[in-house]
Parts: sequence; structure tokens; C-alpha cells
Amino acid sequence: MLQQGFILVLSCLGVIQALFLCFYLFTLKKGNKRANQFLAFVLVGLTIRIGKSVFHNYIEVDPRLRNLAISSILAVGPFLWFYGKALFEKQNTFSHRNYFHLLPFGLFVLCSPVIPNRGDFASYLAYGLVFVHLAVYLVICWSFIFKIRNDKSLQLLRWYQNIVIGVSVIWMLYVGILIRLIPFYILGAISFSFLMYLFSYLLLKRHIFALEKYGNSDIDRGTSKKLLQEVKTLLKQEEIYLDANVSLQSVAEKLSITSRELSQVVNENEQKNFSEFVNYYRIQKAKELLVSPEYVSEKIATIAYDCGFGNVTSFNLAFKAETRLTPSQYRNQFKIA
Repeated sequence: MLQQGFILVLSCLGVIQALFLCFYLFTLKKGNKRANQFLAFVLVGLTIRIGKSVFHNYIEVDPRLRNLAISSILAVGPFLWFYGKALFEKQNTFSHRNYFHLLPFGLFVLCSPVIPNRGDFASYLAYGLVFVHLAVYLVICWSFIFKIRNDKSLQLLRWYQNIVIGVSVIWMLYVGILIRLIPFYILGAISFSFLMYLFSYLLLKRHIFALEKYGNSDIDRGTSKKLLQEVKTLLKQEEIYLDANVSLQSVAEKLSITSRELSQVVNENEQKNFSEFVNYYRIQKAKELLVSPEYVSEKIATIAYDCGFGNVTSFNLAFKAETRLTPSQYRNQFKIA
């Protein structure tokens, strides 16, 4: 009894977390709104299907309601594909004709009262065709990923790939349950719970909505890496980071690119914003000066200003974030040595 209660709670937590994510995505104002909505619909479809599994494992659910829950899977595949297109293609390339892909979902909903769901061959056939439909769209999504893997933002591509992997895992679990390779019906719901919390973690860790703004950029990955090398060369050779007034705009102008493009290049390749990126070079210079015989008598503030920092406080914070030591601790460490 205790074990069943634990499984029920664990399964319900996944459903609740998924509903929270759906609400968050539907109401989110920033980022790619269309992509957010498509992802929300993917989660809605999975949540309805998983929710049915949770209830059906403990109480008898009317066959018509079971069919309605099963029909949601027919929406997951198309919306998963729509999500990828919305992330990586220009917004004006998405045609409303794409919504015809939801026609099987609509027909299944309309016919749900008469579609068999009695545990016989016809019922398994209908159920199996639903998962064949999802399999087709998973193949389409994976093909789409391989098609754009060399052109689009690596971080954003990994995020989408993780979503597709998660849906693929759920598909394999339910197919395993359908063909009786997996004896535990509730395993699909339990796995869904773990996936929802994993998605939530990745969502926060990867700052996915901040990366979405580069999804439709014309800069491919090869060009992005080439531009990054140009930025690094500029910083190293001209040491423009020593100028406290250096800005995203001024560096972009030197490279004859836009501020947005420079921001994308730094963010995608270094996982830092422009200020953090420039501060890294300033800290490396500060580390040299802190142990230099010529600066042994200089105050920390002098080194901070000479390295391009506008004030000592920002210097101390940036230095400790990079080295886990204060400038004084770093200098004393070499004095002792």
C-alpha cells in the first residue's frame, strides 16, 4: 500500500510539474512566443496521455475518455516538429497549411466514441497506429536535427535535441508496454516525472529563452567560430579591453558586424555575455600585474584601473568569480611562494 502511494505521488508530481511548465510557456512574454506555445502544446499532449495512465492504473476510466487521452499523442508529433521549425526557421516561413498535420488528431477526437478500446485486436491496432504516427514525426524531427546540425546555434540545437530525446524515450516506454516487453504500466508516468524535472533544470541552466533570439540568425556555426577568433585576435593584439569604455558597439564596428551578431558569437561559443567575455581578458592581465615586480608596490585599485575596470568593487567581484580568490589573496599566494 505504501509503495503504491509513493508511485502515485511520484507520477502526479510529474503531471503537476508539466502543467506548471505549460502555464509558464503559454504566459511567457519574452523570447519566441510561437515556439514557446508549440512546446507547451507538446507538453499538454504528453501530460494528458500520462495523466490517463496515472488514473487508469488505479481506477477504471471510461473508454471514450481513454480514447480522448490517447488522441493527444497525435498532436505531440506535429507540435514537436512545429517547435523545431519555429526555433530555427524565420517566422514568416511557417505556413498555416502546416496545421493540416493535426488532421489525424482532429479525426481521432471526433471518432473517439466509436473507436474500439476494449483490449481486443482492433483496440491494439488503433492504439498501435497512434504510436506509429508519433514515430513518423520523431523520424522527421531527427532528420531535421541532422539537416541543420552544422548551421545553427549549438546550444539551441542541443536543447531541441534533448526535447526530442525525451519524447523518444516516452515513445519507447509506451511501445514496450504495448508489446508487453515492459510489465509495469505505470513506468511511463514515472519516467515522465523525471523527464519533466530534467527539462525544468535544463530550461533554467541553459537560459533557453535568451538563446532563442539567435535561432533565426543568418550566421552559421562555422562563421560564428571564425568571427570569435577575430574577436580574440583583436582583444589580444590591440588590448582594447584595457579601455574602460570599450563596448559591444565599438568592437562590433571594428569587425564590421552588428552588435547583435557580436553578442551571438560570444554567447554561443563562450557561454558568456560581452561584459563577462571582456572581463576574462582583464582578469588575465590583472593576474600578470599582481605578480609583476614592477607592480609589487602598486595598490590593488591602480591595477584595477590599469586593466580597464571602472571601479575596484567590480574588479574584486569579477576577479573572485574567475579565480575564487580576491586580488590580495592571489598576490599574497605568490609572495609566500
